[in-house]
Amino acid sequence: MFQYLILIQPLGFLYGSAGRFLSPENLVGRSGTSFPPSAATLSGIFAAQWQTAAHKEKLENLQLAGPFWAEESDVQNFYVATPFNCLVKDQIIQHILTWQGEKWLLPSGEKPPNDKFSTGSWVGIKDWEHLQGKGEIKPKVKTKNPWKFLPHLHPRLRENERHVNTDAADHQGSLFLENAVQLDPETCLVYLSNEEIPEGWYRFGGEGHLVEIRCEAIAEPAKTLLAQPLQRSFALITPAIWGSNRLSYREPKVNRRNEWQSVWYGTDSNPKSMLTQRSQPMRFRLGNCKDGPPNQAKLLSRGRYAVPPGTVYIVDQPLNKTWQEWPKDWFPTEGYSFKRWGCGLSLSLDWAVSEPLT
Repeated sequence: MFQYLILIQPLGFLYGSAGRFLSPENLVGRSGTSFPPSAATLSGIFAAQWQTAAHKEKLENLQLAGPFWAEESDVQNFYVATPFNCLVKDQIIQHILTWQGEKWLLPSGEKPPNDKFSTGSWVGIKDWEHLQGKGEIKPKVKTKNPWKFLPHLHPRLRENERHVNTDAADHQGSLFLENAVQLDPETCLVYLSNEEIPEGWYRFGGEGHLVEIRCEAIAEPAKTLLAQPLQRSFALITPAIWGSNRLSYREPKVNRRNEWQSVWYGTDSNPKSMLTQRSQPMRFRLGNCKDGPPNQAKLLSRGRYAVPPGTVYIVDQPLNKTWQEWPKDWFPTEGYSFKRWGCGLSLSLDWAVSEPLT
């Protein structure tokens, strides 16, 4: 079970680039930007701290999830992705769609209005209980991210000298672009963890940027929401990667008799309903091989496509399980199970479906 909030406050800039270094012939401004850092980045800090044999069991049982963010004045009300069945306009959830029969409709049974609504918004965890689709309370949301990108060029140095690399033979050029990120000083990044980490300054992400990390115990209502069993409808609050190391699916599947079968639906069935958006690419770096040289570059994981946070699932039968009780064979394994990084962490949305069991 998650017990702590890991709060990260940058001491300056953070790193927001996930693409290749750029050459003079390929100066693409925002290509490959990726922020906030995934939970796998935070996992690397724990691994660096727990290198002794005494910490081996704690490292193997480490459980993280994120990323989220919060205002420094109220870190317990951290912000998660707004479910996609919530229609946001003017920083307020104007309408909440429910699954009725074979369509997503308003609670009154009418079709949603033909209007422009905001995307990519965040809702406070304390307002999750107000997302009832009944209209009594319309929670406010955050439609703007509390960070901004500040791309700037850096000189590429020679490997053995602190001089700019001007050797044309390596075909790399002498510059690379860093997509630095400036976080609002009144906010911080938030991750969930089942283990505590000593407070202090750490190097977090690429380019060795420094951050201050501190921990707090998870309080209500997040503690209750995370322990609430999921029923017929629920929403992702972290990216989800399902399938094998080579295949990505929109739902968890397991390999039975050389055939990938859904764990939520019948073999030949599709999801009862799924409200989602375009998938997002994800990849991370693994540690060095045990028998490799000390200066060996870290291994780059296989590129994957993740179901974005905010996706709403409707299933035929209640799962009656919390996310922590989902078996590890639902998740791919690459170095570690993707469940270690909070893949597919979900919160219940019992109000999103208004039809009887089939």
